[in-house]
Amino acid sequence: MSVPPQPPAPLRFLVRLFNVEPHEAPAVAAGLVMFFLLFTGYFMLRPVRETMGVTGGVDNLQWLFTGTFLATLAMLPLFGWIASKVPRRRILPWTFGLVVLTLLGFALAMLLRPDNLWAARAFYIWISVINMLMISLAWSVLADVFVSGEAKRLFALIAGGASLGGLTGPLLTTLLVAPVGHGGLLLLSAAFMSGSAVAAIWLHRWRDRHPLPAGLNAPEQRRKPLGGNPFAGATAVLRSPYLLGIAAFVVLLASVTTFLYFEQARMVAEHFPDRTRQTQIFGLIDTVVQTLAILTQVFLTGRIAQKLGVGVLLVAVPLIVAAGFLWLALAPVFAVFVVVMVVRRAGEYAFVRPGREMLYTVVPPEQKYKAKNFIDTVVYRGGDAISAWVKRGLDLMAENPALAMFIGAGIALVWAFTGGALGRWQRQKEAAEARC
Repeated sequence: MSVPPQPPAPLRFLVRLFNVEPHEAPAVAAGLVMFFLLFTGYFMLRPVRETMGVTGGVDNLQWLFTGTFLATLAMLPLFGWIASKVPRRRILPWTFGLVVLTLLGFALAMLLRPDNLWAARAFYIWISVINMLMISLAWSVLADVFVSGEAKRLFALIAGGASLGGLTGPLLTTLLVAPVGHGGLLLLSAAFMSGSAVAAIWLHRWRDRHPLPAGLNAPEQRRKPLGGNPFAGATAVLRSPYLLGIAAFVVLLASVTTFLYFEQARMVAEHFPDRTRQTQIFGLIDTVVQTLAILTQVFLTGRIAQKLGVGVLLVAVPLIVAAGFLWLALAPVFAVFVVVMVVRRAGEYAFVRPGREMLYTVVPPEQKYKAKNFIDTVVYRGGDAISAWVKRGLDLMAENPALAMFIGAGIALVWAFTGGALGRWQRQKEAAEARC
């Protein structure tokens, strides 16, 4: 009986270090590139977006959040049509291509009229719509290409590409915003996002060369459109208790994020009145966040998911955030806020996002694209809009940010409970799928 050839010693070391099988290495590399280019492009735009939001006045942010929600609703039928008519493997390239065209239009507008207030507001809203759409689609590709067992080992490692891109993008913004301006940043961002779409296409081709046992992941299935109607994602969520649980988790996540986001905008506007300096501060915060996230993703998250389950990823960060809210209520200074914001965002990238995406590996393909996108865009932005008005109302009534922080701590505890329940539910579905 012949013994299968062993990979070279350096490769065996890398396999043990990163918990990757040799045949999976090209797919992991492609996923890393896909996320790196996408997040580099997006995180070049994020500090610009924050600056545009502050331009219209911190007291008007709730209107921008409401506009973002309405724009997301308007995008729903367009994306639903693309997802229904285009082959699964082409949904991401088509969508990314349309986004790149809009970025080129905004770049031209900023180069011609850099101080136009309405252009700044429109840009803020549009970036807030497409960032959720594009990130959701990138994760949909991973959930489509990999099965649950592979996802537990690989998703966090691949998400390291997102953190590396999130580290590179703010650095590029900080260095380039002065010489090339905001319009020039948009042009470079569009180029990165185009490259991300190419990497997503390659991921599907890798799965074609390494097919799974007969099932919905077969190449001929991924070459077909999903079919259905443009609103199928919304109806699928309403019919599935599991998806409704994920939607509730996302609403709670959005609420916690929005409470902290308003505090960030208020404190940065108070401490740094210059627009270029604001963009640099936002970029510096992003840099610290991504540095912490990438170290955790590469070496810890996958092993935690394998040994302790998805639920741990979904519970740990909400509990830490609850403690952070209480700390911020007792010590409402900029330094404390930066610590809380950095820990919250780094934990979301390293634990919450990979864990949340693992929940979708046990649902049918149509739900991986349509229902998931509905939750990641419409539900998330709806949670944003509602919590933005709640936060604004609390500020007006109490004139005391500590009240909002105590309420935020309560929301974070409910968020943790929901994450634990979803982790148990995913484990049950995974076990049932294995028995089939």
